[in-house]
Amino acid sequence: MATNYIRFDWAVKNLLRQKANFVVLEGFLTVLLKDNIKILSILESEANQESNDDKFNRVDMLAENDKGELIIIEVQNSRQVAYYQRMLYGTSKAIVERIKIGEDYAHVRKVYSINILYFALGYGKDYVYHGKTEFRGLHYPNEILHLSEKDKQQFHKESVGDIFPEYYIIRVDDFDKTAVDPLDQWISFLKTSIIPDNATAPGLDQARTIMALHSMSSMERADYERHLENLRDQRGIMENQRIEGREEGLEEGRKEGMAIGRKEGRKEERENIVKKLINIGIPIDQISTATNLAIEEIAKLLK
Repeated sequence: MATNYIRFDWAVKNLLRQKANFVVLEGFLTVLLKDNIKILSILESEANQESNDDKFNRVDMLAENDKGELIIIEVQNSRQVAYYQRMLYGTSKAIVERIKIGEDYAHVRKVYSINILYFALGYGKDYVYHGKTEFRGLHYPNEILHLSEKDKQQFHKESVGDIFPEYYIIRVDDFDKTAVDPLDQWISFLKTSIIPDNATAPGLDQARTIMALHSMSSMERADYERHLENLRDQRGIMENQRIEGREEGLEEGRKEGMAIGRKEGRKEERENIVKKLINIGIPIDQISTATNLAIEEIAKLLK
């Protein structure tokens, strides 16, 4: 029997930062990154809401794994126009803030940016996207630049792309499949907050205990209920903005249509006047002066 659990965005902020609960995040990241991820520590929380009045909640987590790599996890509930740029800024900031002045570039850290989004971002058929840097030849487009054997040994990387930040975009609301593989099981959980009994993805079994609603204290439950209320308010505000925007668009379209109609009407009336003046033998140059039409425009009406 399926059971409801705490929403992932609230858990990231309040539960999963505790070392004893890293196992849930480790399971999720292992499935997504296709690598055995071990989290050593949570380094910072960039700009999480600390007030229950912050209805447009954004959850950021910066973790460090046992390879010294940085992992940004962001859960975004509200639409953000420049979200791609925000992703780029987040990885750049994480890199710059964790290299000391004068330190060699070889100490630049690898960064993964994991973006769990509950709004539409871009257009595409998939619900999970992966972005990675590649260097391709201009004259040989199928050739990818590779690391030398010396570089592989020095940087402990297999390819040039492994040095640069990697980005994952999970468009949760676009998931509408039956969860079969481990990644789909996780995304289904992110969307529904339900873990079916037959779910076997790493981390979900531990989430059954750590993220169970009945395990919350009364204070945690009150905070969680406020969070859910804030999300409902947010959705209401966004829906009202969408409706108001549509109504404003329709009104602007109506006004624009009327303006175009008046303009077209004036144009047709002026053309009729020109044709009448031509028919009674008024010279074209005089018609041009009287109507402010160029001689070339009048000549077109004679065709």
